Amino acid sequence: MEEKDKPNEEDDQEVNPWKVSAKDGGKIDYDKLIDKFGCQRLDQSLIERVKRLTGRPPHVFLRRGVFFAHRDFNEILDAYERGYKFYLYTGRGPSSESLHLGHLIPFMFTKYLQDAFKVPLVIQLTDDEKCMWKDLSVEESIRLARENAKDIIACGFDISKTFIFSDFNFMCPAFYKNIVRVAKCVTINKAVGIFGFTGEDHIGKISFPPVQAVPSFPSSFPHLFCHKDNLRCLIPCAIDQDPYFRMTRDVAPRIGHRKPSLIESSFFPALQGENGKMSASDPNSAIYVTDSAKDIRNKINKYAFSGGQDSIENHRKYGANLEVDIPIKYLGFFLEDDAELEHIRAEYGAGRMLTGEVKKRLIEVLTELVERHRVARAAVTDETVDAFMAIRSLPYMFD
Repeated sequence: MEEKDKPNEEDDQEVNPWKVSAKDGGKIDYDKLIDKFGCQRLDQSLIERVKRLTGRPPHVFLRRGVFFAHRDFNEILDAYERGYKFYLYTGRGPSSESLHLGHLIPFMFTKYLQDAFKVPLVIQLTDDEKCMWKDLSVEESIRLARENAKDIIACGFDISKTFIFSDFNFMCPAFYKNIVRVAKCVTINKAVGIFGFTGEDHIGKISFPPVQAVPSFPSSFPHLFCHKDNLRCLIPCAIDQDPYFRMTRDVAPRIGHRKPSLIESSFFPALQGENGKMSASDPNSAIYVTDSAKDIRNKINKYAFSGGQDSIENHRKYGANLEVDIPIKYLGFFLEDDAELEHIRAEYGAGRMLTGEVKKRLIEVLTELVERHRVARAAVTDETVDAFMAIRSLPYMFD
């Protein structure tokens, strides 16, 4: 096997779809994670290929290394260069009514990929997963999925190229057949090795991974792709989802499918610092798409961890520690202008710019982003959600 799946008792960090933590509250070491998972670093040559093949500037998340790792992304680009289309697959586990900015990152990037490569997209809402992992009823999970779908649609996806589905409401025969095919190929021991399940986990958790695996296979969507079962699939996701797709890539050739390719992002830090963790139980750990301009200003000023010095005199003398400064990290995600970002980094790092000035610029950037999203979401009706979830064919895309 090319993918690694055995837990290491000496690991000083734990990263899986349900838990992200480092020893003693430290930072995640992404180089160690790449080595442990067996994926590849996304290098500059691949970013330049994206630019050349699409004729578009690389997305800010590519330019700044937010999406930093991949599995066979080069093969997707090779095939695309030869004239073969692919489709995108990403998803959301709807555990809360409101999304925070970290939740938006994979969708913002997927929107760029859809536009740049002009390819279709399937978005899975794993309401069944959240029902099993969280204290949620089936009915509440379904409701949250629809609410989350509105935020996803507000990112601007092309309805003619996008199919959104919730697991509870979409389990067609072809989809379920693939679930069973995958499930028969994964032993209990392998599931424990990949996901860390224990004897205390209920059987619903153990049965779920094939459900997230099978949207990687075009045969799961005969209504979309008209039985073009050889299509390649590219999955943009955070790297904590990698275990699902290590399993999928191992199983795929055994059931007659291509291995899906992945392009994976780092984690969006909590306001309190990279040692902190964004939590739905702590609304002050993140900026939400429902936050008002006042909320954003108060959260940034009060909670955003600063790398500035303890006095203006020391700050002017020593400058800011950019490695720990959250306002700088957030600007790295959301400030589009590369030259302005480098100017702020240089001035702040040298002590010529103060923490308050950096926070003020971040407040402006995030307020504009959240307000733009709020306006877009307000235009998404229940009828719009129904249209994105409607069963329909997309054959013309592959003519």
